[in-house]
Amino acid sequence: MLKRGEEMQRDLLTSLLLVWITCVPYSSMALLNNQSQSLQMVSAMIPRNRPSEGQRILSRAKRGWVWNQMFVLEEFSGPDPILVGRLHTDLDMGNKNIKYVLAGEGAGTIFAINERTGDIHAMKRLDREEKAEYTLTAQVIDRDTDKPLEPPSEFIIKVQDINDNPPQFIEGPYKGSVPEMSQVGTSVTRVTATDADDPVYGNSAKLVYSILEGQPYFSIDQTTAIIRVALAGMDREMREEYLVVIQAKDMGGHMGGLSGTTTVTVTLTDINDNPPKFTKGSFEFTIPEDLGIGKPGGRVKANDRDIGENAKSAYSIIGGDERDIFEIVTDAQTQEGILRLKKPLDFESKKSYNLTVVATNICADSITGGPYMDQTMVKIIVEDADEPPVFTKSTYLFDVHENAAINTVIGAVAARDQDATHSQVRYFIDRHTDLERQFNINVDDGKITLAKPLDRETDMWHNITVTATEVRNHSQISRATVAIKVLDINDNAPEFASEYEAFLCENGKPGQVIQTISAVDKDNPSQGHTFHYRLEMLNNPNFTIKNNLDNSISILAKHDSFRRQKQDTYLLPIVVTDDGEPPMSSTNTLTIQVCSCSREGNVQSCNVEAFVLPIGLSMGALIAILACIILLLVIVVLYVTLRRHKNEPLIIKDDEDVRENIIRYDDEGGGEEDTEAFDIATLQNPDGISGYLPRKDIKPDLQFMPRQGQHSGPNGVDVDEFINVRLHEADNDPTAPPYDSIQIYGYEGRGSIAGSLSSLETASSDSDQNYDYLREWGPRFRRLGELYSVGESDKET
Repeated sequence: MLKRGEEMQRDLLTSLLLVWITCVPYSSMALLNNQSQSLQMVSAMIPRNRPSEGQRILSRAKRGWVWNQMFVLEEFSGPDPILVGRLHTDLDMGNKNIKYVLAGEGAGTIFAINERTGDIHAMKRLDREEKAEYTLTAQVIDRDTDKPLEPPSEFIIKVQDINDNPPQFIEGPYKGSVPEMSQVGTSVTRVTATDADDPVYGNSAKLVYSILEGQPYFSIDQTTAIIRVALAGMDREMREEYLVVIQAKDMGGHMGGLSGTTTVTVTLTDINDNPPKFTKGSFEFTIPEDLGIGKPGGRVKANDRDIGENAKSAYSIIGGDERDIFEIVTDAQTQEGILRLKKPLDFESKKSYNLTVVATNICADSITGGPYMDQTMVKIIVEDADEPPVFTKSTYLFDVHENAAINTVIGAVAARDQDATHSQVRYFIDRHTDLERQFNINVDDGKITLAKPLDRETDMWHNITVTATEVRNHSQISRATVAIKVLDINDNAPEFASEYEAFLCENGKPGQVIQTISAVDKDNPSQGHTFHYRLEMLNNPNFTIKNNLDNSISILAKHDSFRRQKQDTYLLPIVVTDDGEPPMSSTNTLTIQVCSCSREGNVQSCNVEAFVLPIGLSMGALIAILACIILLLVIVVLYVTLRRHKNEPLIIKDDEDVRENIIRYDDEGGGEEDTEAFDIATLQNPDGISGYLPRKDIKPDLQFMPRQGQHSGPNGVDVDEFINVRLHEADNDPTAPPYDSIQIYGYEGRGSIAGSLSSLETASSDSDQNYDYLREWGPRFRRLGELYSVGESDKET
């Protein structure tokens, strides 16, 4: 173990000496290459093969000590590549078989290594702000076999910063605000500048702030960049906005440092430091005395140099009784004070008023100790106006009896012209409130009289409107309401309270209560109604009455011998009298029906027909039989109705077109000249004789009546005239269908010896036909044969 320790110490001393010898010349070379830049000490550490875990416990491996971190200046732009440092291993004894290999970030592109000497050069211009360091891996391999002689070792190349970036205000330009009249040192806002250089190495990123413009109003802290108020008493009303230019300089503000600027717009916010001020020392308004309540009579204005809420003022009236007549409110849009009336003005009572109006700021400021106020004098002159007459009362109440005579004076109204002229007044009734013209009024003295009789039972109250106008100015009108109450008199007789239906049981006992009767009266006496009842026939043999002492009576039966077979209905006249002055009475008839009742006294039947029913047939059975009969009748009626309402076809079409033809043959012959063959079925129709046949193929909306023509009788029809008439009617008939019909007669009959005379059905030609047989038919047919023979001879010719 002692031998191993001595060997390890010897190896360590050898490695340190080797590193010192290697680094000194290359450091001198780097210094020459960089010239004006600082000396960069660069080296690398490459350990030897690392033992395993077990070997590390038993023995300690030898390793060569070199630095594991190198530096290179950014932005170096020399003509030759920059020497960053040299890699060296203790295995390198000048043996040419050793090869240095570099891998990692930028290896081969940014950084290059001399594989024989281990020198590392930077091939490109580096920027620390883009990348501050590079991690690379170095390895020593055998040049012949490419096998690693030592495990790879990782080291870092750091890009050393230089001051190549100026400070920048990323968030600028800035805006700030501070209340006016703020004390010195009050914070306004804060600005922030950033520098892309390394804040750790040197002073490249050490910033110092200063104000280029904005003094002496504002100052800035050199390190925190807080802008503060530097001048006391800054007034917004004098100047509201300031532009401040801030500079940030790196290198701690020393000579040669880079700088950047930004602007800060500082706005002074308003405080309530100005009182409102009326535009005039006094105001004067002229207001007509007939100005309505709440209507504006004038406007005053107090200006305030402040803005916003600080400029808003509230107006008020102070002192005197004028506050009961006038009020002042603030117009939210114009900030004016609007004078309004609380009570009507009267020129005859007071012609002018003097008001003291105060304008007070709404908002109080804690800095200035407000609120502020200002006051002014307002003189109001009342202007005389022609006012309408004034009634002594706004509402009059009169009463009149409903039996009062026409022209009875009900009451009187009075109005007076309050103006100095004291014009005479005329009175009228607004007929919109008295459509039936039941009242009149005297135009001069205002007395209201009765024009038509009144009925309390129809209308108990009448409300009319009376107008008063000046004689010299009819446009001045005033109105008053007159309520007239109609007093009651006893002019209506009492009558039954309702239509009573009384029923009397056959088996009832004498004295049984048949019906309770009460009465009503349209009149309304102040002491209430008291009715008296009596039978029109004092000694009625069948019924009597009993007073119930509550303005009602009960009808009682005198005996028990009532029978429906004898008499089924009784009419009982009853006289009802009130106690008015004079008393009124009426006779009302009570109809009493005699009915069959159960033992309990419940009415069962009041019809006489019930006696003709069989004894064993109950009422339920009778109802069932009647229901069956009614059901059968309904079925029969429905069946008949359905049969009658079956739809007929619109056009009746026979299976066979049958026409009646009459052919008359003259005894002497004559051929076709004496043959009258035509369809006379239509002519024999009575409707056809009249010239009009109803159509069955359409249902016309209107009925067309053809004109009556002169037609012959059924036995002497003029066919030509008939056809012309029918053609004229069809052309002028609006209900006729939009089509024409044509009938072709191509067959002349059956059973004729001659057969068909039509040439359409002749199979042979004219040249083959022999017409000699026509001469045998008679003189007329002989003439026909001669004609055809002549035609045939012409053809031959």
